[in-house]
Amino acid sequence: MAQIKAADVAKLRTITGAGMMDCKQALEESNGNFDEAIDILRKKGQKVANKRADREAREGSVVGKTTADNKTAIMLTLNCETDFVAKNERFINLVNTVVDLAVEKLPNSLEELKNLPMNNQTVNENIIEQIGVIGEKLELSYYEKISGATTFAYNHPGNKLASIVAFNKENLDSQVVKDVAMQIAAMNPIAIDKDDISKETLQKELEIGKEQAINEGKSPEMAEKIAVGKLNKFYQESTLLNQQFVKDNKLTIRDYLKNTTKDATVTAFRRFSLSL
Repeated sequence: MAQIKAADVAKLRTITGAGMMDCKQALEESNGNFDEAIDILRKKGQKVANKRADREAREGSVVGKTTADNKTAIMLTLNCETDFVAKNERFINLVNTVVDLAVEKLPNSLEELKNLPMNNQTVNENIIEQIGVIGEKLELSYYEKISGATTFAYNHPGNKLASIVAFNKENLDSQVVKDVAMQIAAMNPIAIDKDDISKETLQKELEIGKEQAINEGKSPEMAEKIAVGKLNKFYQESTLLNQQFVKDNKLTIRDYLKNTTKDATVTAFRRFSLSL
């Protein structure tokens, strides 16, 4: 059995919001596997925070930006060790310089971005150079690019959270595209629609739903029906177009888009948040 460290328990608690002893037991049962431990907590009926779309990070800045024609949006994260440095003018200037370069060159990957020329060096060499100046470890850890007829980038105040979204229609109302990007930031969907969720994820949700119902004393037949019902709720909570619009819960995001522009829909999105 893997040795369960206090730091691992604390990390799982941060990810899930479950109790310390529950997290410890789940890690012991899963032999230290975090994904399995999260599933164990959910099967036992624990309320687990939804952080599927997030990636772990400490401090730094998350910034999204679109090209001038709004056809492509990029998002990147530059990490540092402390919030003090994240608010430092030199660090902010470095982030903005890299973002502007990414918008200009539109690299296809994080590695390609790191190797772009910048100030007679590569981007990565510039970042390494700033480590000596700023005095903290810096790392360009995340980069994404999406394209569409219209794109929008939303940066939450404080630059700890950002989202980018692409649509299938041009000349969409600016408030509408902003609302959808803010919905993504606030509600953290894992997919655009039902059909975009993997079979593995759906099967896992069904299994968790059935086990929860059985643990509550339901028969296997009833547990099956309950699990299907929970899967429908999962769609409503976890897929963007089926989520309730945060500004008007009588509408889904799909309804909101159709009410503003016929046949308008989302074709891609990304969301990134620094861990708290």
